[in-house]
Amino acid sequence: MSSPVSGKVYQGFTAATMVAGDAPYGLIGDAALAAQDGLIAWVGPAPDLPQEFADWERHDLGGALVTPALIDCHTHLVFGGDRSHEFALRLGGASYEEIAKSGGGISSTVAATRAASDDQLLRSALRRVDDLMADGVGVIEIKSGYGLTIEHEMRMLRIAREIEYYRPVRIRTSWLAAHALPPEYAGEADRYIDEVAIPGLEQTHAAGLVDAVDGFCEGIGFTPAQICRLFDRAAALGIPIKLHAEQLSDLKGAVLAAEFGALSADHLEYLAEEDVPRLAEAGVVAVMLPGAFYALRETRLPPIEALRANGVAMALATDCNPGSSPLSSLRLAMNMACTLFRLTPEEALAGTTRHAAAALGLAEEYGMIAPGKRADLAVWDAAHPAFLSYWIGGNLLRGRIGGGEYHER
Repeated sequence: MSSPVSGKVYQGFTAATMVAGDAPYGLIGDAALAAQDGLIAWVGPAPDLPQEFADWERHDLGGALVTPALIDCHTHLVFGGDRSHEFALRLGGASYEEIAKSGGGISSTVAATRAASDDQLLRSALRRVDDLMADGVGVIEIKSGYGLTIEHEMRMLRIAREIEYYRPVRIRTSWLAAHALPPEYAGEADRYIDEVAIPGLEQTHAAGLVDAVDGFCEGIGFTPAQICRLFDRAAALGIPIKLHAEQLSDLKGAVLAAEFGALSADHLEYLAEEDVPRLAEAGVVAVMLPGAFYALRETRLPPIEALRANGVAMALATDCNPGSSPLSSLRLAMNMACTLFRLTPEEALAGTTRHAAAALGLAEEYGMIAPGKRADLAVWDAAHPAFLSYWIGGNLLRGRIGGGEYHER
């Protein structure tokens, strides 16, 4: 990723409208921002710019809208092959569970990922990264989960880390070996947890390749007891926790996530309203994934009103993956969250900035335009931030501010 240039300072970026607060949107008209060594030093109305910044190099953004760079806090974008044939099967009436149990689903992507070369996986991942960056994304979480051996899971995370050498984007990685059972462990989930998921996590942690651990707590995935054993080891290693929970049924995965003080619980269509206060008490971010809801033609909505009423932070993400969410546009996910889940445009923007940062443990660095935060911002051809969720498609991104420098798109 682009790194700050030591000793070089930049006078912000004037004549712009900036989203620099909490509510409503924190809009500042005729705004200015000063950045030094890649961090925001000051932001506010241009007429109030302190004298100490008056002689800094300046860039006039011509009235553009400036927001924090968007954050995609849940993706599976390193994978081999595709599952377009399953799209037709689902249209014909087959369920996600039926396809998975017949050898399709995650298992088919595992076979394609294992067969692909490192170069093939990296090149295909970069195409999806480019899609996300064109939507103003500056931070992307990438999970393993399509290798299902220690060697292949670690390979996925190495390739994910390598993306930072080729694109100016921050990558966070999650160990998702507890995603599905590979054929060689059919019917032996406990042995898989003991022989692959836990020792692989230890090796990946020792290699410095992992930022969080994740699991798929579901009838076609792993039980809460199996996930608990993995999380016990993660907690002992000091590794933050995330969890796929309550996507297809209510196994109380979100409750388990709360018990471990997880960064986030993701999906949550089947989350029981009585369990929502547990997330609030533990400070767990609820990550909404409308792409999977849409692609699988689900009908059970997450309990949005209960989450709101209990003050649970709601993030949202693409869940970019080849099967249940073939989506590489975070702005489209924002529109889906508003249209399908009834989030407000303001909630959608917060869900892809400050709440998404919290879901990755990056709230101290990203997600808001405020002094001390990274000067990692998106510059838009839009008059108001609601436009980012309202308008479907198109090229709204004018440029990026990264490391204190402006780059035209």
